[in-house]
Amino acid sequence: MVTALITGASSGLGAEFARQLAARGADLVMVARDGAALDALADELAAREAVRTEVLVADLLDADGLARVEARLGEGVDVLVNNAGFGLDLGFERNAIDDEVRHLRLHVEAAMRLTHAALGPMLARGRGRIVNVASVAGFVPRGTYGAAKGWLISFSRWANVVYRPRGVTVTAVCPGFVHTNFHERLGLPPGQEGVTPGLWLDASAVVRAGLRAAARGRSVSVPSVRYTLLVAVSRLLPDAVVVRAAARGR
Repeated sequence: MVTALITGASSGLGAEFARQLAARGADLVMVARDGAALDALADELAAREAVRTEVLVADLLDADGLARVEARLGEGVDVLVNNAGFGLDLGFERNAIDDEVRHLRLHVEAAMRLTHAALGPMLARGRGRIVNVASVAGFVPRGTYGAAKGWLISFSRWANVVYRPRGVTVTAVCPGFVHTNFHERLGLPPGQEGVTPGLWLDASAVVRAGLRAAARGRSVSVPSVRYTLLVAVSRLLPDAVVVRAAARGR
């Protein structure tokens, strides 16, 4: 049986990864801070799918919490989905620097540590998949969120080249705006994100495309043709134009 560990599994893309992996027959280790939400999702999946679910309540910004997840990965899993994350206001100068550091640590340090913990057992078995949930923001200048996701994309591209010949693939999934509770957690009610309706993606489609790309051993997945084109065009334009365009929406 395949076992998948998913961080940030209590809601949004993380919960959707859990649902789709369970539908494919994978046993799950679901990680998040919200134990009640994890228990509810575990009950939902147990009622619908013939898989085992394990709930691991942990804050990845807490040293002990992160260490417990690293230890669980050291026991061996077949799939790791680094999904945990949060957003900040694009006004870097207005943000508390401690919040910015926490943001960086979760998106970069935690993902790096968990990938490192998972790699050893995966390489020993000669198989495994690591999915890093990044963003199209990683391809354009878009505050520290884009910078952190840019690191994750670059790291995934490198790691996939190095470890794929040894049986372990690493894929960065890079969606644009997705219908989840991500923006609500930023304090933005639905409809007030400043995003063109045509740019919104469905979470199930994003996860389906990401898992398909991982199964094919691809380094990067940009779900939807519209975002693939936007990323390509952004590389041809001056930074000043791209920054102004990328600043629309939250």
